[in-house]
Amino acid sequence: MNSGLKIRAEGALDFLSLGALVYRLDPGIIPFRKATECKVHVSGGEFNCAANLADCFALRTAIATAMVDYPIGHLIAERVRAMGVQGFYKQFKHDGVRGPNMATVYSDRGFGVRAPVVFYNRANEAGALLKPGDFNWPEIFHAGVRWFHTGGIFAALSPTTAELIVEAVEAAKAAGAVVSFDLNYRPKLWAVSGGEGRAVSVLDRIVKHVDVLVGNEEDLQKGLGMPGPEVGGRSKLDTSAFFALIDRVTEKYRNIRIVATTLRDVYSASRHSWSAVAWVDGKTLSAPVLELDIYDRVGGGDGFASGFFYGLLTNKPLEEAMKLGWAHGALLMTFPGDTTMATLEQVRALAQGGSARIER
Repeated sequence: MNSGLKIRAEGALDFLSLGALVYRLDPGIIPFRKATECKVHVSGGEFNCAANLADCFALRTAIATAMVDYPIGHLIAERVRAMGVQGFYKQFKHDGVRGPNMATVYSDRGFGVRAPVVFYNRANEAGALLKPGDFNWPEIFHAGVRWFHTGGIFAALSPTTAELIVEAVEAAKAAGAVVSFDLNYRPKLWAVSGGEGRAVSVLDRIVKHVDVLVGNEEDLQKGLGMPGPEVGGRSKLDTSAFFALIDRVTEKYRNIRIVATTLRDVYSASRHSWSAVAWVDGKTLSAPVLELDIYDRVGGGDGFASGFFYGLLTNKPLEEAMKLGWAHGALLMTFPGDTTMATLEQVRALAQGGSARIER
């Protein structure tokens, strides 16, 4: 089965993302109102894919983003380097009191019947100040970029970030890069950025330039304004509603070659059924269903996307690319933090049906 994508064989970068870096404070299973300590994870939906592809899959990746010259920014930049990701930074100076700041995400893991909780402090965020003209796209793309990726979280931050994405995807297409976009519809972010109406308007302008779209039923319905069937009361592993939406999406956006998403039924914070599905140039693919014990669910979708992208970038058969994404996303959620700690050998073993028997 052919993907329908035209991926250039070589380039200075295999993968370039555009988005905001954040740091996530994680008190583990303790709710914040009772927390006495937190771990710090560096994250960002767009960065996570670049980090995963560099660290686990050994690809050459970079991120274009905002960076603030203060200790939190220095911590984040160090973690970006540690994951093997090159940074193209628009630098901001902190005033010592109000910012601009690197955004904070607060997320406890929950446990059992107690769900995880996520909330934000994105006040005076440097990433939201990014605008068209902040990056020299002709220079960045000149040496060759095979794949460009961005997402709906960054689009929701401000009017200028949305315009920057449009500028970037147009430059990426002109340079011959494959363009992917993760809809990542976040009601809390869009609620303070114009609501569903603005989301549909903004994302429509972006998706017209996209080859590979990542998004579940809610993303497609709320982010793109696509009418679809009610999803309540049925298994989240039922693919019928997802595929029912695809015809509408691809009829409107004839440029799209792939639409993919993860599927999960959540039995508790610690136990999920996990799968994935994709529409690829008119054909459908489904991953197996895995009963998965969860350590930290944040970043699982980005883990799937990056593994799937790796399979496509390395010209794997589409079924294998799907299983690599499915396996990597599953493994990522067995580690703390938003980015990978898995090895390529572990991903391949799980994708091929491996078990959790001890390795000696």
